[in-house]
Amino acid sequence: MWAVAASVYVVAVFHRSSLGVAGIDAQERFGVSASQLSLFPMLQLLVYAGLQIPVGALTDRLGAKRVLGCGLVLMTAGQFTFAFAHGFTGAVLARVLVGMGDAMTFVSVLRVVSVWFPANRVAVLTQLTALLGMAGNLAGATPLAGALHAFGWSRTFAVSAGVGVAVLVVVLLVLRDNPGATRRVRPAGGPGMWSQVRAAWAEPGTRLGLWVHWACGCLPQVFLMLWGFPFLVEGQGLAKGTASALLTVSIVINMFACLVVGPLVTRRPGSRLMLCVGQPILALVLWAAVLIPAEPSPLWLLVVLALVIGPGGALSLVGMEFARDGNPAQRLGTVSGIVNVGGFAAATLCLFAIGLVLDLVEPGGGAHGLNAYRVAMAVQAVPLLLGVVQVLRYARKVAGRGRRAEPVCVVAAGRAPERESVPDAG
Repeated sequence: MWAVAASVYVVAVFHRSSLGVAGIDAQERFGVSASQLSLFPMLQLLVYAGLQIPVGALTDRLGAKRVLGCGLVLMTAGQFTFAFAHGFTGAVLARVLVGMGDAMTFVSVLRVVSVWFPANRVAVLTQLTALLGMAGNLAGATPLAGALHAFGWSRTFAVSAGVGVAVLVVVLLVLRDNPGATRRVRPAGGPGMWSQVRAAWAEPGTRLGLWVHWACGCLPQVFLMLWGFPFLVEGQGLAKGTASALLTVSIVINMFACLVVGPLVTRRPGSRLMLCVGQPILALVLWAAVLIPAEPSPLWLLVVLALVIGPGGALSLVGMEFARDGNPAQRLGTVSGIVNVGGFAAATLCLFAIGLVLDLVEPGGGAHGLNAYRVAMAVQAVPLLLGVVQVLRYARKVAGRGRRAEPVCVVAAGRAPERESVPDAG
């Protein structure tokens, strides 16, 4: 069950990150400026972030299978549209569809994890889900760049869209929402969606989780989704193959972090805050070392930067653990949706701001030089510092409450609770 659900997440991550190495090609194909190009991932992430809370509530009520199936249909339609679009409007519509489908995946996979595994395995399975998702990021780096060069834009994106059709068939045939002969129903007289949201938001742990996701998840999204590749090629003067290799380095180190972070925070929960504050601060220091000099940085420094940015993806998921500490089981999807807004909202702001600053510093479109990138990429410091301050603020509030709520996992000792299911009438 987990493998089937996680395969949808792999497809989603690939579609989400497919502009990472295709940004320069997209700028030429659609004839857009840097700020217009940044609208593609910005709108995609804006839709993603905006749908997280309602999708989380729907997953609690309808189950993961229906939501994942709907997400696959939307992503596939979006990627097919992107494959054959030639104008700016069609490309924007395609990325919006991809964002809508993508929004329905990760929270739904977390629901599958919580239903099919006991509480003490949730953190590890969450990180393993992220690890498997990184396969989509890897496919969206060097392999996609090679496919674009060998087969062209339309065939490359059309084939990638076709993968979603195959995965949809598997989801419909195999995935079940609950173990055993049970089926999910909407609880009679249960709280409405916004009541769930208000109750979840009232918990300081939920807000701490959101800001952890914001602080740790912003930089990897910006670097891998769009601006890392152009910055390395146009700003630092690297060859495209070298730049895509650096993106791969960042993805691989995040995969390794996924293997380490889950077991570590399960065994030593006291290490969570230190990791989630230390990584963004270290990344900020390295960005300063790269951007302050007026000449291109040495390759070794860029490699170190990629290595430090990468683990932010794994650490952002620690926000889910902070949020689980103060919320009961029936709010799993809602809480996960709220937390998942953080990093994607921050990345949305950064993606657009970087494109806007590039065009302001060097108007006229086309390639941008190092000086423009030095100014534009520095805007990442603002949301990063805001995130760190808020993490420390809410960590104090959570510590002041001095309590832990019941685990959010809805399966304990391998069985589903009665309040979540009813006997199957069939």
